[in-house]
Amino acid sequence: MSDLVPPPVTSGKSLMERLEDALLPLINLVFLLLMFFIVAGQLSDTPLPDLPGTGNQAASEQPHADLIVTADGEWQVGGQTVASKGLPDVLPAPDRESPLKIAAEQNIAMDNLETLLGVLEDIGYEEVILLTEPAN
Repeated sequence: MSDLVPPPVTSGKSLMERLEDALLPLINLVFLLLMFFIVAGQLSDTPLPDLPGTGNQAASEQPHADLIVTADGEWQVGGQTVASKGLPDVLPAPDRESPLKIAAEQNIAMDNLETLLGVLEDIGYEEVILLTEPAN
């Protein structure tokens, strides 16, 4: 009787060696993906600030922010409305280590926010953190 299925060609390698050869490209791919996400993602030790409207804050309590932008487009620092010319006097000096925190109400118009960001850029702020309320 002759065999209907010929024996597999192994080229002299054992089953374990062939398995290792088959897994090597997969290991390389996983390593490259890992390296990509390490480089693409920025790991930071600084926690995100509390957002307005979260469960651990009272409803009437304002968020800890250097500048608050109301839905009407008013800019408030310390509860006082401030014009664009007065912002440099009442805001902390621009610092890369501690960016300016801006709290914006949910219904703010984008053009009001763009105007504010332009003024802040002219003052010298390169980085800001925008605090918003989550949409319901």
